[in-house]
Amino acid sequence: MTDAPSLSAQSQNAGLAHTPLAALHATRGARMVPFAGYEMPVQYQGIIAEHQHTREAAGLFDVSHMGQAFLLGPDHGTTALALEALVPADIVNLSPGRQRYTQLLNAEGGILDDLMVTRSADAAEDGALMLIVNASTKEADYAHISEHLPANVKLMRADHRALLALQGPKAVDVLMRLAPEVADMTFMSARSLRIGGIECHVSRTGYTGEDGFEISLNATKAQLLAERLLAQSEVKLVGLGARDSLRLEAGLCLYGHDIDATTSPIEAGLAWSIQKRRREEGGFPGEERVRRELRDGPSRLRVGLLPEGRAPAREGTDIRATDGAPIGKVTSGGFGPTVGGPIAMGYVNRRFSEAGSPVVLVVRGKDLVAKVVPLPFVPHRYHRART
Repeated sequence: MTDAPSLSAQSQNAGLAHTPLAALHATRGARMVPFAGYEMPVQYQGIIAEHQHTREAAGLFDVSHMGQAFLLGPDHGTTALALEALVPADIVNLSPGRQRYTQLLNAEGGILDDLMVTRSADAAEDGALMLIVNASTKEADYAHISEHLPANVKLMRADHRALLALQGPKAVDVLMRLAPEVADMTFMSARSLRIGGIECHVSRTGYTGEDGFEISLNATKAQLLAERLLAQSEVKLVGLGARDSLRLEAGLCLYGHDIDATTSPIEAGLAWSIQKRRREEGGFPGEERVRRELRDGPSRLRVGLLPEGRAPAREGTDIRATDGAPIGKVTSGGFGPTVGGPIAMGYVNRRFSEAGSPVVLVVRGKDLVAKVVPLPFVPHRYHRART
C-alpha cells in the first residue's frame, strides 16, 4: 500500500474541502492531492494496479466532490421544459427511473458543463429531476441554472449527500448481496433502494466504461456503506489517477480538458446525446451553431490518437499533418494500462479525422508518429437491456 502522510498533515492547504470519506482515505493510506477545491485521493496501491483491478473486479471511488442538486417543479413537463431551455437533450420524454447525459450550453453553443439528469421513478416525485454536475463548475452551474429558471421551478442543492461509484465487471455481484433488486437494473436506469439497510439512490452508470453503479446517500452514512462494500473480497478503493486512465481508455470527455466553453457537443463527438426532437425543434442555447454543425459538419472533431513507441503525448501537445502543418492539439493523454501503451485524445481539422489518418505529435520538441483511431480505445461494457 502506498505510504501517505496523515490527513492532518495533508490538510495544510488552506481552503480545501473534504468529502465525508476523508477519515477513511487517511486510514487506508491514500495519497491525497488538491482537486477542484477538495482534498482527494489520487491513489492507494498504485494507479496501474487500481486501474487493472477495476477492469477485472470492482473498484470503489469516492466522487462526493461532484455537485448534486434537484430541480423541483409542479410536474414533470414544467420542470423538464425549464431545463430544456438550458440543455440540448430531450428531457420531456425522459421516462421515470431513467437517466440522461447532456450539456449546459452558452449562447454560442459552447459547453459550460456536462451533467447527468435523472427523472425519479417515484410517481409522488413527478416534478423532480436529479442533477449531477462537475465539482470544478458546480457553483457556476447552480448560479447559471437558478438565474434562468421560471418562478415555479426551483433548484435545491443537495450538499448533504455523498456519492460513491462502484465500477467493474463484479460490481453487480457485490451489490446484489446487499440489495438484490439491482440485478434488474440496466444501463442508465435509477431507483431508490436500501443497500445493507441504508437508504440510497442508485443509478447503473459510471465514468469508467465498465458496468457499475453510482450511489447517492446521506453523507452521515457514507463511511458505513463504504466499509460494507470494502468488506466484499472483490472491492478495493480506487483513486482519481485510475479514474482518469479508465475514462481516457473509454474515450470519455473530461470537462475543462476535452470539452469547455469553446467546444460544441458536435465537435466533441457528443451528437448522440441530442435526441431527434431537439435537433428538429431547437429551443436551446447556441442552437444555430449546433444545428449548423449537425447539418454541415464542424470544422474540427475530437478523435482518438495512438502514438507509436512508448512516449506519452500529454495535454497541449501540438498535432501536425505529415507535411508539418498544424492541425490540432491533444486534450488528454497518458499511458493506457489496458491498451498497454500511450493513448491520447484531441481535436483535429476535420480533413484529418478519418480513422487511420497519419499524424505527427510534437513531444518535447521531437516529432512522434501517430495515427487517428476510433474511440473508445477499450470497448464499453455497460449492461444494456436485451432487445
